[in-house]
This record gives sequence, C-alpha cells and structure tokens, in this order.
Amino acid sequence: MPPAFPVIINLVILRCTLALILCLAACNRSNVDKEAVRQGIVDHVSKAGLNMGAMELTVGSVEFNGDKANATVSFAAKGSPASAGMSIQYQLERQAGKWVVVGRKDAGGSPHGGGAMPGGANPHGGMAPPAGGGPASMPSPRDLPPTGKPK
Repeated sequence: MPPAFPVIINLVILRCTLALILCLAACNRSNVDKEAVRQGIVDHVSKAGLNMGAMELTVGSVEFNGDKANATVSFAAKGSPASAGMSIQYQLERQAGKWVVVGRKDAGGSPHGGGAMPGGANPHGGMAPPAGGGPASMPSPRDLPPTGKPK
C-alpha cells in the first residue's frame, strides 16, 4: 500500500461525516421552524384573549416559502376529542427573526365545536317553522298584554 492511501480514506470519511452532519442539520431546521411557527400562533391567539391553558393547539402541516409560511392548526378544549375542535389555516411571515401571524383562513370544522351536523343540515336555518304555531313560533301582537304607560 502506498503511504497516501490512509490519507485518502481519512479524507473520504471526513467528507462523508461532514455531509451527514449538514443533512441532519437541514432536516432538524424544519422541526425548529415548525416550533417557531407554533410559538408565533400561540403569541397571536394569546393576544386575542384566548386562554391557552384550557386549549390544545396542534400544528398539523406547515408549508414554508422563504419568509412566508402557511400552517394548519387545530384547536380543541383540553380533555375533549380533537374532532370536537376547529381547524384554522394561518398565514405567517418572518419578521425580526420571529414568525408573526398576518392572516387566517378557516380550514374546516364546526365554528361552535362538536363536529358536523348529521345529514349535512344547516344549523342556522333553512328549515320551515313548525306548523300550527308550535313552541318555536312568536305570539301575535294582538295576543300580548297591553303595555301600561310608566307613572
């Protein structure tokens, strides 16, 4: 064996080790950025008055595009199933080294919690009032007692 052979092997091992370290550092950056995005969302909703101590916040997916990111986040009350919460998509920008929420878009889920209504019915209307003046109908003004003038 020529004396240069161990030097070449050492250089190859060193280069492979450096390449592996760089790859691992690049993969780990995504997790660090995802946690930074989560912190930016927590800061945003805390400023809005939401009690984060009573909520579970789960960051689903995050799409990075330079200094901008889109994150899908699920909120649920602690101890309740995740399906009872709601999901919101936040748009964020990196400002002064931190991720800051600049907008949002509802991504699904019930705005009141509890999941979807069976059969896809609209919970806010679209149904006819009960026939025959049932308990949900309002009384006629003629059926109301007369109002007295204040004395």
